[in-house]
Amino acid sequence: MEDLFLKRTLFKPEHEEFRQTVRQFIRENITPHYEEWEKDGIVPRELWNEVGELGWLCPTASSDYGGTEGDLLYNLVINEEISRARASGFFVSLHNEIVYPYLESFGSKEQKELYIPRAISGECVLALAMTEPSVGSDLARLSTTATEDGDSYILNGSKTFISNGQLADLFIVAARTEASPEAPHKGITLFLVEAKTAGFSKGKKLSKIGLKAQDTSEIFFDNCRISKKNLLGVKNRGFYHMMENLSFERLSLAAGGVAAMEGAFELTKSYIQEREAFKQSLSKFQHIRFQMSEVATKIQLSRVFMDELYERLLKDPKADLLREVSMAKYWITETQFEVMHKMLQLYGGYGYMTEYPISGYFVDARVQSIYGGTSEIMKEIIAKSYDF
Repeated sequence: MEDLFLKRTLFKPEHEEFRQTVRQFIRENITPHYEEWEKDGIVPRELWNEVGELGWLCPTASSDYGGTEGDLLYNLVINEEISRARASGFFVSLHNEIVYPYLESFGSKEQKELYIPRAISGECVLALAMTEPSVGSDLARLSTTATEDGDSYILNGSKTFISNGQLADLFIVAARTEASPEAPHKGITLFLVEAKTAGFSKGKKLSKIGLKAQDTSEIFFDNCRISKKNLLGVKNRGFYHMMENLSFERLSLAAGGVAAMEGAFELTKSYIQEREAFKQSLSKFQHIRFQMSEVATKIQLSRVFMDELYERLLKDPKADLLREVSMAKYWITETQFEVMHKMLQLYGGYGYMTEYPISGYFVDARVQSIYGGTSEIMKEIIAKSYDF
């Protein structure tokens, strides 16, 4: 993509070498099968073990647990290449950038020793269980409960829209441990729940308009008994733990959005150069040239913003970027859907046909402004940061 957009200075040669390896693997082992996986609504479980062997999983993990201690740019490379190739149904970024940081930040030594090596190898696929059917983005109001009983907690309740829900082996679950009507965010705790635990069950695989190869599910807790050793972080501080890590989730989603726009742009550029109408290439029509110019500019602006945020995080991993990340999540994901709409339009009727990949880029983009915090929630965070 360097010939289409400004050359990036964020990455070192080793990152770009890794990128080429990731890109080749996707081209040879994911893209040829992706249509079939979309029909199945899930990717093969074996794929996780394969990429684990290649070092794709939790690349930032400490060598104490078998990790390579790479910087966050290795996660970014994987995210970008999967998104650019429209293979985002293989939700590796959820495992690497969204769920794993909870283990790294809040896990006890015992928890890390037990789960991180398995998460690195692909033996243990990770998922995050926050959202509930009647709660949505208002995480402080969740109603799944965790009641103390001796040396255990007993979980009851349900979660929905859980990504990796069918394949995951370990779930980080947010549950209420204390009734706090006046300050509901103060009574939430995080727990580690293995899929094989008695009383835990996976519901049906949910049918979506996009990201069809990504298994999204309901999950249920019916007197699900777990050891107190499974408590993650500090009791009744779960809401604050979630808020701390949500910025990484939103940054990851925004980064994937930019890469998806780049992939769709490259695809559409080739199409309008090859497709003819009224005895000339589509790329010769002024309106189409202007449309592509507008799109290219928005992609470039998005890329520069994202690279700036990653550069700041590389310098200071604890930097307070809540406002900027919220801006990126809101603006880039909204721009992504706008861009996909414009590019699909250039295909005419063919853009509506599923055999043309642009249709997939279009439907996959729709959820970006919803999950991980809706655009409306992002605007609220931005407004509060300015004391509006």
